[in-house]
Amino acid sequence: MRTTDRVSAGRSYVMLLLLSVLFAGPFLWLVLAALKKPVEWVATPIRFLPESPQWSNFTEAVTRINFLAYAGNSLFLSTTYAVLITLSSAAVGFGFARLRGPGQRWLFTVVLATMMLPAILTLIPTYAMFVQLHLVNTYWPWVLWGLAASPYLIFLFRQFFAAIPKDLEDAAVIDGCGYGRIFWRIFLPLSRPVLLTSLLLSFTWTWGDYLAPALLLDIDHTTLSVAITQTYRDPHGDYIPTVQAAAAALYVVPVLLIFLFAQRYFVRSVATSGLKG
Repeated sequence: MRTTDRVSAGRSYVMLLLLSVLFAGPFLWLVLAALKKPVEWVATPIRFLPESPQWSNFTEAVTRINFLAYAGNSLFLSTTYAVLITLSSAAVGFGFARLRGPGQRWLFTVVLATMMLPAILTLIPTYAMFVQLHLVNTYWPWVLWGLAASPYLIFLFRQFFAAIPKDLEDAAVIDGCGYGRIFWRIFLPLSRPVLLTSLLLSFTWTWGDYLAPALLLDIDHTTLSVAITQTYRDPHGDYIPTVQAAAAALYVVPVLLIFLFAQRYFVRSVATSGLKG
């Protein structure tokens, strides 16, 4: 290897190391905070390392509240939403990629334009609509959101499906397949990288969401994200920040594990999403 190549590679590794520290820093800070005593949380000057690691904070985080029940609520909502929105987005993306009709490009532009609409703007109208439908304090809103598809995921699927050779579709049509069978039997199995990416992204969207569960669900049916912020209190009614930090660290672990196992599919789907316009 030439000297210039080694220098370039060294710079790349240093940059990657700095970025890794930057992105991992908040999580490491959270773990260190979870290992501190409450007095260390407010101590000045700030201490980065705990004086004596308090591993009992993690035990208390799990036992002080019904941690597994709240985690089960989060898992159920996240999985249900992820599966439904992945299938609905795949179907819409397939339609935009392989079907032709008047106004198709204009309609696709409108779908993409909705990505620029901040979700906070629709929060109050959405809540009012669910109140009128008597769906507050139920899990039906997440089912309806899942069936409505996602503009970003529609774009991913549309780009992937558009890159598949038309000869494959023509051969299926000659064999007597309708577009429904072509979608389920051919295109959907071929889109495994995008499917896994869609499942990963939509799962983390719901797993990390705070506003919707806090707005639509009571404390008995809410998700772990809301429970962490509302239920860890001492006998005086004050929040226990170290136990909250321990619970938050445990809350992040499932998403990290999922991403570590699925990252190659995520990268592959992003790389293929721009193959064809």
